[in-house]
Amino acid sequence: MTQPRRGVFIDRDGTLSEERGYIDRMELLNLFPWTADAIRLLNRAGFAVVVVTNQSAIGRAIIDEAFLHSVHREIDRRIEPSGARIDRYYFCPHVPDARLPEYRVQCRCRKPGPGMIEQACADLALDPAESFMVGDRLIDVTCGHAAGAKSILVRTGRGAHEVDSSPGLSEPDAILNNLMEAVGWILRSSSRSSAR
Repeated sequence: MTQPRRGVFIDRDGTLSEERGYIDRMELLNLFPWTADAIRLLNRAGFAVVVVTNQSAIGRAIIDEAFLHSVHREIDRRIEPSGARIDRYYFCPHVPDARLPEYRVQCRCRKPGPGMIEQACADLALDPAESFMVGDRLIDVTCGHAAGAKSILVRTGRGAHEVDSSPGLSEPDAILNNLMEAVGWILRSSSRSSAR
């Protein structure tokens, strides 16, 4: 029986890429300059890299699932020359006030719920207790903790304003400036725990 792997679950908008509201045109997708290098470092350290993203724009009929998949293929295309790889993308299209009735559901996958991380752990044989969630909102932090992972809040996107504006959600294990700093923290934390 193989040992579960460690994973890093990463929010998309505001963490991997600039927060631009609903990405409904490809020209709105702008990865941060450190994104590919940060992901490559995680790949080399043996982490599964998984994007977990709320995409209520689908339920609101702003985009469709085909366009969302094309955005994710474009992310892959942009990071591939740096030797970086995202192992899997998970998204939640649901929202209680969705315009499209099939997406108007209360679900476990919409962050801060842990459903996307739980599904990724099942699909990819990941150990949440040895894994990390990185995002720019406290709902990302709460999602990671609910799944049993450590959680990091980054100040890119909405993160600079989140701590004071979202009472009642989980406190992050670390607050850092961006994904690259978060990756450094993850690699240091992992080396300390493996040395015990």
